[in-house]
Amino acid sequence: MALFRRFGLFALTNIAVIFTIGLILRLTGLDVYLAKSGVPYATTLLFAAIWGMGGAFISLLLSKFMVKASMGVQVIDPRNASGWQRDLLTRVQRLAQAAGLPMPEVGYYESPEINAFATGPSRSSALVAVSTGLLNGMDSEELDGVLGHELSHVANGDMVTMTLVQGVINSFVIFFSWIVSKVIVSQLNRNDDRGSSGGFFMEFMIRQLLMVVFGLLGSIVVAYVSRAREFRADAGGAKLAGRSSMISALERLKVAFNRDPIDQRGETIAALKISNRAGGLASLFATHPPLEERIAALRAKAY
Repeated sequence: MALFRRFGLFALTNIAVIFTIGLILRLTGLDVYLAKSGVPYATTLLFAAIWGMGGAFISLLLSKFMVKASMGVQVIDPRNASGWQRDLLTRVQRLAQAAGLPMPEVGYYESPEINAFATGPSRSSALVAVSTGLLNGMDSEELDGVLGHELSHVANGDMVTMTLVQGVINSFVIFFSWIVSKVIVSQLNRNDDRGSSGGFFMEFMIRQLLMVVFGLLGSIVVAYVSRAREFRADAGGAKLAGRSSMISALERLKVAFNRDPIDQRGETIAALKISNRAGGLASLFATHPPLEERIAALRAKAY
């Protein structure tokens, strides 16, 4: 049933994407121009929406499998857990119950980096994983803060939210890359007496360049939404584990990030982790706000 609900949500988002782009074309008069130029914008629009949202939806469904494979996550079997593994499961279960969530899969991965992440296609099919560096580098209170933060991502449906946002951006990037490349080549041909200025190869190269440019601009939007959800997950972690635990965890991360190496395997899932590093212009593309801002926000918030 949950899968059908998500499929319906993606379908509705697809319809919204098609309507929005169509409205933009109508308001700007581009629909008339494209029709006169012989550009099949309606077909391209449908293709872009289905392909953009479809790719994001498939990524969501495969998220747990891909993360387990890329990070070498070892899922803890509750039937055989003992020692620190049993303690980790108990902590997650306690916090999940407080958040009104079913028990997620819990795992760990070998890495000196102090970090953790949550992923999965739904609240009832989530994975929470922590690094061995985090297990060795944080005390009990800080660990609760991190786990509370990750479970808040699950409770807030952030995996689905970010997938929808990425799908919308993908659709816009695909559509406008196709349309603009066709218009450019059409104008080049019109200005060339021989009508041979542009061909399939030129249009393909222009389209690829535009996809890179539009993709970079779109990633700024995705990163902005991701940063907003981090503040919300911090607040959720503070409610589940206590504000002092959440602040202590972030302060520990701040110290570690100025000292410890980055696990390069996690670059592709940076948005899933509890924190990452970025500064200067790169901060526009950062999936997480600066730790100083997150700590200040928690201290200023009343609970």
